[in-house]
Amino acid sequence: MKIHIDIGHPAHVHYFRNFIKIMENKGHKFFISARDKEMTHTLLNNYQIKFTSRGKGRNSLTGKLLYIIEADITLFRFAQKFKPDLFLSFGSAYAAHVAFLLGKPHIAFDDTEHAKFEHIMYVPFTKCILTPDSFKKDFGDKHIRFTGSMDVAYLHPKCYHPDINYLDKINLKNKIYFFLRFVKWGASHDLGQSGFSIDGKRRIIKLLSQYGDVLISSENDLPEEFEKYLYKGDPCQIHTVLQYASMFISESGSMATEAAVLGTPSVMVNTSAKYFGVFGYLSKFNNLFYFDNENQAIDKIAYLLTINKLKEISIKNAEEYFRLNINLTEFMVWFIENYPQSSMIMKKNPDYQNEFI
Repeated sequence: MKIHIDIGHPAHVHYFRNFIKIMENKGHKFFISARDKEMTHTLLNNYQIKFTSRGKGRNSLTGKLLYIIEADITLFRFAQKFKPDLFLSFGSAYAAHVAFLLGKPHIAFDDTEHAKFEHIMYVPFTKCILTPDSFKKDFGDKHIRFTGSMDVAYLHPKCYHPDINYLDKINLKNKIYFFLRFVKWGASHDLGQSGFSIDGKRRIIKLLSQYGDVLISSENDLPEEFEKYLYKGDPCQIHTVLQYASMFISESGSMATEAAVLGTPSVMVNTSAKYFGVFGYLSKFNNLFYFDNENQAIDKIAYLLTINKLKEISIKNAEEYFRLNINLTEFMVWFIENYPQSSMIMKKNPDYQNEFI
């Protein structure tokens, strides 16, 4: 089988990287197109996944609309040469449009309910959409739900192994440290949303510094007073850093759920979080806490700091999470290899996915 995967965000690299390697070992062929966004190309190179860039994208609404045309033309040319049997993505409008034009199926993963613009652009042109079963929207007959979250595709114990030696290299081994992540709020589904204020960030740093080291990762330039906390380590080792942190504080939904499933208590301020079913589902395992209001979040952080053996409790919560959810990569391999029969099987018997727990 020849599969074209379009990648638009660093997280998408993680979603598909194990799937790609397994499928390549089975003889399947891939063409990967990837947006030049943040660490996307760095991650693909790190995992030795060959790819072709489709450019940087745009930030303004007008620019985004123009980029749709540009990216569609670019992907169409790629596909004409590669001649894929199937397109796969995480909600890529470009892959959906080109698949439709070529008469090929586009299979999409999604977990972002409030991405209304993206849904308008890709859903009508997509044959099958797979989401966590906590997803709040309904895409009708083309919609298939699985138990768990996208993080399990790369953080499941069967496929994820931390590099504890890396903590030695950055002088964090056996230390108490807290990891903070601030975002740019530039995606179309981020319009009107917000996270921590500068004063809120300052209060959090002051509070956490009483207990351990503070590390910050930020999409935007940081105020000078925060620069000394900037994480300058290897972005490809970020999950090891997350796993051994005492707590994770974030505006990023993707990293908040990663921390939670890795056994690190995760506190997020993001006014869009309430629209996501996956955050509500993960919060039931008591490793993820999300808020609209930074004052409530800071109160929660202060409370968590008083809990004895918080990290040990969080690790047990994460183990329970993996026990109850499918191995998404194994499910993905079965689903794509057996599509469209796999789609019919899941519609008739959704519990078939339990074969992959």
